[in-house]
Amino acid sequence: MPSFDFVSEVDTVELRNAVDNANRELATRFDFRNVQASFELVKENVKLSAEGEFQLQQMRDMLRGQLAKRGVDANAMDSQDPEATGRAWHQNITFKQGIDTPTAKKIVKVIKDNKLKVQASIQGDKVRVTGKKRDDLQTAIATVRGAELGLPLQIENMRD
Repeated sequence: MPSFDFVSEVDTVELRNAVDNANRELATRFDFRNVQASFELVKENVKLSAEGEFQLQQMRDMLRGQLAKRGVDANAMDSQDPEATGRAWHQNITFKQGIDTPTAKKIVKVIKDNKLKVQASIQGDKVRVTGKKRDDLQTAIATVRGAELGLPLQIENMRD
């Protein structure tokens, strides 16, 4: 019986490359000359540091651009509120790994509401979809990708 898994993962190597490229771009930008600003990556968290809130906004846009160049979906970003400590502003951006339970339930609901001939089950941080025909599975993929879930989804473990 054909099956596949919906997963949501961020490639940490590409994330590290995007942060490194953003730091290089930061060093060459004219509007950041003589400004204490940096990107710092710790696991799946990126810490932005700058002298002003407007600069943090520009840095977020730079990071988004670098993520797009490296093929990392920016929907996985979860920005927290900027904080001021003295003269410096800081902001943490976390990258979501895995599908949380409410989002997994939404995926299953989308599949069931469209009355597709497949079964969806939640297995930890994945959603497994099984069906009798490969065409039904491809229809399920198109349906779920068409629904706006606010999370980048990848297909993994496709079997016939």
